Amino acid sequence: MPVIVARHAPADIVARLIREGMPPLLARIYAARGILSPQQLATDFDRLLPPAQMLNLQRMAQLLADAIAARKKLLIIADYDADGATACAVGLRALRGFGATVDYLVPNRFEYGYGLTPEIVRLAHDIKKPDILITVDNGIASVEGVAEANRLGLQVLITDHHLPGSRLPDAWCIINPNQPGCTFPSKNLAGVGVMFYLMLALRAELRERGWFVEHSPPSSPALPALTPDPSTVRRHRGPTGRGEAIVSLLLPGEGLEMREREGSFVPASGRVIRIEPNLADLLDLVALGTVADVVKLDDNNRILVQQGLKRMRAGRIQPGIAALFQIAGRDPRRASAYDMGFVLAPRLNAAGRLSDMSLGIECLATDNMGRALQIAAQLDQLNRERRAIESDMQDAALASLERMAFGDSYTLSLFDPAWHQGVVGIVASRIKDRFHRPVIAFARGNDGEIKGSGRSIGGLHLRDALDVVAKRHPDLLVRFGGHAAAAGVTLRETDFERFRTAFEQAVQALLSPADLERRIETDGPLEPGQMTLETASALDTQVWGQGFPRPCFDDCFEVVNQRVVGERHLKLRLARAGVSVEAMLFRHDRPLPSAIRAVYRIEVNEYNGARSLQLTLEHWQPAAE
Repeated sequence: MPVIVARHAPADIVARLIREGMPPLLARIYAARGILSPQQLATDFDRLLPPAQMLNLQRMAQLLADAIAARKKLLIIADYDADGATACAVGLRALRGFGATVDYLVPNRFEYGYGLTPEIVRLAHDIKKPDILITVDNGIASVEGVAEANRLGLQVLITDHHLPGSRLPDAWCIINPNQPGCTFPSKNLAGVGVMFYLMLALRAELRERGWFVEHSPPSSPALPALTPDPSTVRRHRGPTGRGEAIVSLLLPGEGLEMREREGSFVPASGRVIRIEPNLADLLDLVALGTVADVVKLDDNNRILVQQGLKRMRAGRIQPGIAALFQIAGRDPRRASAYDMGFVLAPRLNAAGRLSDMSLGIECLATDNMGRALQIAAQLDQLNRERRAIESDMQDAALASLERMAFGDSYTLSLFDPAWHQGVVGIVASRIKDRFHRPVIAFARGNDGEIKGSGRSIGGLHLRDALDVVAKRHPDLLVRFGGHAAAAGVTLRETDFERFRTAFEQAVQALLSPADLERRIETDGPLEPGQMTLETASALDTQVWGQGFPRPCFDDCFEVVNQRVVGERHLKLRLARAGVSVEAMLFRHDRPLPSAIRAVYRIEVNEYNGARSLQLTLEHWQPAAE
C-alpha cells in the first residue's frame, strides 16, 4: 500500500506569506512549493528573465540578423515531439515575420533517429540546399552531425535544452541554459522556450539595426525612409482569424495604400516597410510546448504558460491550436494546462509516434483555418490509433511481467519484437506508474538495433544512470540521452539481456529499497470550512504542473452514497465532520467500503451552466479501524 505523506511547509515561510496578505491555506500550499513571497506568483510578461542572461544568445541573434540581411537560406531541424514541433513553429512564424528565407526539416524517427545525425545533415544538404542549419529541441549531443555539416560547408546554430555530454559539438554557436558556463537562472526552459528567447533577442537586434523602419531589396532604388503612422494602420480579421491589414501611409501631401504580407507592407513601387512582429502572439505555442514537455514549472515557465493561456482564452490563438481544440471538442475560452498536456499534446505527438511530425508542424504553422482543421482531424485519427496500439502493448507488457516474477528487481527492462517504436515511451510510463520502478521499454529499430524509451521515479536521474552503464560497459550502448525523468537508449538486439543486467546493477547502486516504495505527497488535511467552491475557484487561477503540483489533500470520509456512472466510474457522496460533498472516482466501478481514507483534489464542477464543488479522488484505501 502506498505511503501517504504531507508536503513540508516551513512555518516561518507560511507566517511570512500570511503577513503579506495571503490566506492561510494558500500560504501553506505555496510555501510547500518553494514560494517565498507573493511576488513570485506574478505572471506579468515583463517579469520574464531577461534574454541577456543566456550564454551566447546575443551572439546568435547577431549571426541570424547578418544572415537575414544577406538573404541566407535558413533551415530549422526540428524534433519529433510536441516541444520540437512548437519550437519549430515559433521559429518559422517569427523568422518569416522578420523577412527571413526559412524552411524546416524534421527527421522521421524510424529512418533517421533522434537529433542532427550525419544522415539528416546530408539529406538537408541534398534536398533543401540551405546555408545555415538551426536545431530546435536537439543538437547538444550531435557531435558527429555537426562535424558532417562543417564538412559540407553548412553553418550550424544549436538551440537546445537537454543536458550536454562530455563534449560539445563544434557548432557556429550554441544556446542552451544547461550548457557549461551558462548562468541563465532557469535551467528548466523547454526547447520552445529557448527558441522564443532567441526570437526575442533577434527582434531586439533587428530593431537596433533599424530593420523595421525600412528595408529596400538590393535591386530596388534607394528610397527615403518611411515609418507608418500608427493612427493610420487599420486591420480587419480575415477568415483565418489572423489580422490582414490594409494600411494607409500618410506621406507629406499624399496618401499611399499598402498591403501587409508576412509582416511587411509592400507598395506598388516594390519598397518594403517592415512592421515589427508582436512575438507575444506566439505564446500559445510556447505554453503548449512547455506543458507538453513536462519541464518543471518554475517562476519563469509559469509566466510563459500563464501568458499563453491568457491569449488562448482571449481568442488570440494560432489557427492550428484552434483546430486542435475544435477537433477535441474543447473550448479555448476555458483553456487550461490540462488541455495542453492531455488533450492537444497527445494529438500532436501522435504524428511523431506513428507517422511524420511534419504533419503536426504544418498544423501549427499554417494560417489557413480550413487546412488546420483538415490536419487536426488526421492527428486525431492517429491519436486514436496510438491509443489502441498502446493498450495492446501494455497488456503484453503486463503479461510478460507476470511470467518474469521480477520480485526484488529495482528496474524493469522490457522488449517485444512486435512492439511499435513510437509508443514504447508511453508504455514505459504506464508500467512505471503501476510498479514504481524505473522502466525502459524497447522496440526493434533498423540494422539489428533496438530502441528504448525510459521513464524514472523520484530519486533516480535516468540519464545519469545510463551514463554509469556506458562508463562500466563502453561497448554496450550505441547511443543514449535525455533527462532525469525520461531518456532514450539504443542497443544491439543481441545485447538486450546484457543491458538488463547492467542497468539493474547500476540502479541498485544509486537507489535504496525505500526509494521503491510509492509515496503519495499531499497538502495534508483540509478543514471542513475550507472545503468550499471559493477555495476550488482560487486554486483554479494558478497554473499547476511538473515541479509545481496541483494541490491535493488527505482526509478520512464516510461513504454516504455511491453509484456507477458511465459504466466504469463511481459517483460518490462523502461526509466528514457534518459536511457532505459530491465526489468522483474515475476508472473504478467496484463498491467502496463505508469508511475510506482518500487523497483528493478539490475542483469546480460546471454542468448546465451551474457551478458546484466536487472532489476528485486520486487514491483511496480503507480507513484505519
